[in-house]
Amino acid sequence: MTKSNLPFINILMFGTIGWPEIILLLLVVLLLFGAKRLPEIGRALGKGIREFKKSIKGIEDELEEPEKKVEKEEK
Repeated sequence: MTKSNLPFINILMFGTIGWPEIILLLLVVLLLFGAKRLPEIGRALGKGIREFKKSIKGIEDELEEPEKKVEKEEK
C-alpha cells in the first residue's frame, strides 16, 4: 500500500467523521462561499430536500393505492 491510500483506508475502517473534521469542513465551506451566500445555500438545500421527500411520499402513495383497492374488492 502506498501512503496515498492510507487516509482512504482509515475512512473505510472507522467510517465516522469526528467533530474536528466537521469544523474543518464548515470552515472550508465558509471560505469558499462567504458568509452572505451561506443562508441562500441553506435555503436551497432545504427546499431540495423537502421536494425530494414530497416526491418519495407521492410515489409511496401511488404504490399503496392499488393495494387498498384490492383489499376493498376482496371484502
